[in-house]
Amino acid sequence: MMQGSSFLHMLSLVSMAENFLPVGASEGGIVGGRVAEPHSRPFMASLQFQGQHVCGGILVRDDYILTAAHCKNKSQPLMAVLGAHDVSKPEKTQQRLKVEKYRKHEDFTGGFENDIMLMKLETKAKLNKYVKPIHLPKQNGDIRARIKCAVAGWGKTAVDGPGSNVLREATEETQFKAECNNIWKEHFNSTQMICTKFTKKTGGICQGDSGGPLICNNKLLGLTAFTQENSCDNPKFPHVFMKIGSFLPWIQDVLKKH
Repeated sequence: MMQGSSFLHMLSLVSMAENFLPVGASEGGIVGGRVAEPHSRPFMASLQFQGQHVCGGILVRDDYILTAAHCKNKSQPLMAVLGAHDVSKPEKTQQRLKVEKYRKHEDFTGGFENDIMLMKLETKAKLNKYVKPIHLPKQNGDIRARIKCAVAGWGKTAVDGPGSNVLREATEETQFKAECNNIWKEHFNSTQMICTKFTKKTGGICQGDSGGPLICNNKLLGLTAFTQENSCDNPKFPHVFMKIGSFLPWIQDVLKKH
């Protein structure tokens, strides 16, 4: 196992934000998995730059989206697209909203810890059956291993291939902390991260899925963060999510102030 900066270089924050370069027609979905039922996840947001999907996001209030901090690259403004299933089409259900403020966690330094951000929309989303916020966890707490959870997004559908235009989803399973520590070493912080295992058959997250949800027992528990660079489909390397419960005080503080 490689360590230090060499090992860190092999990790990959699972967004398309590094260069904001168009890759194919879109940056669409989960590796493997399945096409989601259209509009079955009305809290999902596609965060875009110049019409290209960069990251996923989660609508947590009519004027706030939760996502990964690394999704915001320098000064490029992001557009939030809500109510979407096929991001390549101007669906009537879609709402395209500009972002007024980006609030990254103050302890995020560009690495893997505290990788969480709230985005305040310029105008409130119009809530309906296609656009609806998801409830945040009520409290922090340990998350049991071997729980089946859903992930969703418009990230790559193959490690070296283009993405799908439509929202895709897959099932992953939470792992024991020791298993995660054994693989990710010092890069895994169990107080603020969750890791999951998956199979080639079930599929899972990949580049472009950052900021999307980890939903277990119909509860939002995690925020897609990172995986192994160029090997997002390798089951030897667990996928990692920010543990939303660990950030509840920070999230609630930001929402209360605005």
